[in-house]
Formats: sequence, C-alpha cells, structure tokens
Amino acid sequence: MRILVVEDEPRLLRNLAKALREEGYAVDTAGDGVEGAFKAVDYDYDAIVLDVMLPKMDGWEVLARVRETKKTPVLLLTARDATSDRVRGLDTGADDYLVKPFDLPELLARVRALIRRSKGQPKPEIALGDIVIHPRTRAVTRAGAAVTLTAREFAILEYLALHRGEVVSRTTLYEHLFDENDDTLSNLVDVHIFSIRKKLGHDLIATRRGQGYCIEA
Repeated sequence: MRILVVEDEPRLLRNLAKALREEGYAVDTAGDGVEGAFKAVDYDYDAIVLDVMLPKMDGWEVLARVRETKKTPVLLLTARDATSDRVRGLDTGADDYLVKPFDLPELLARVRALIRRSKGQPKPEIALGDIVIHPRTRAVTRAGAAVTLTAREFAILEYLALHRGEVVSRTTLYEHLFDENDDTLSNLVDVHIFSIRKKLGHDLIATRRGQGYCIEA
C-alpha cells in the first residue's frame, strides 16, 4: 500500500514516514500544501495523511482539490479540537480526523481501517480459503500454520487480496508498493509473485497474460 503524508513539521513528517514504512507501507511525503496537492492529485495512493495547518495551501484546500477527482481515503491531522473544525473536515470530504498530539498506534490503526473500508473489507483479517492475512500483525497463516513472507511479498499479497476478483497490472502493483525514493526494478514483482505461489500454492494467484495478476473472487 502506498501512503502520502503531508505535514510541514519536519520532525513529525520524518517520524510518521518512518513508522509507516516500518509497517510495510510505501510512503511519499510533502512539506507544504502545494506539493501535497500536486502529488495527491497526480498519483494514486491508498490513503493520505493530511495536516490542516500547512504553508502555501492549507489542508482544507488540498482536500477540496483531491475530492474534485479522487476518492482516496484521507485522514486529517490538526491541533485544533473544535467541533466546527471536525465538522468542516468531514463535510469537505475527510474520512477520519485525528487531533494532535496523538498516539502513533492509533494513527496506524486508523490508516488500516481507512484502507480496509475503502476496499470493501470490513473485517480486520482477510480470508482466502484456508489462507488468512492479518494486516495488523502482517502475518499470514495457511490451515492455521504460520507462513513466513517477506515485507514485499506480504504487500503484494495484501493488495491483490483487497482487490479480489480484479485483474491488477504489474504497473499498478509497482505504483502502489514502491514509493518515490525506491529504484527497485518493476520486473521484481514477477519474482515476488513466484515466491508467494511457492509458499501458499500455485493456484492462489492467477496470471492474465498481457494484463496482470488476479486472486479469483
């Protein structure tokens, strides 16, 4: 999953990006509203963490611009806890709202919940027959037994599972699993798919020649 974090306080921005990457997300960052709006509109993200008080363009305007063309889940961050601010954020199109200072585990849980809901996955675990994916712990079990996946393998499996029944192209996988600082070659996606099949069964992920990969509905 690829996340955009828009925050003008450098230390908080670094800490949020680090924490999200440690959770297995690909993370892009922006330090002001103009850069944030550009990235949020021009690239596809699975979620956006957006501060309200930003230089050059505030979070309200960034959110409004995003909502002109995108349905990306947005978690607003603000130091203001007034009811009017929360209402404004939700009415402008935010999906959730978190007041600073906040506990990092809560932010991570909210991001997971936003992504789940946006993909139509209400439960915290994803079941694929006897295979169960646990996004919170980034664990996978098969028939109750733990299966060890690399961080990249888990990310690919989770993304395909959340888009179950859809054909996902290699380009889409690359764009959602690698951030702007990652120079990993996209053909490594095929290598990771091969490894996932080896560990979880060759029938789990189908190849659609010339189109991409799919986990059947």
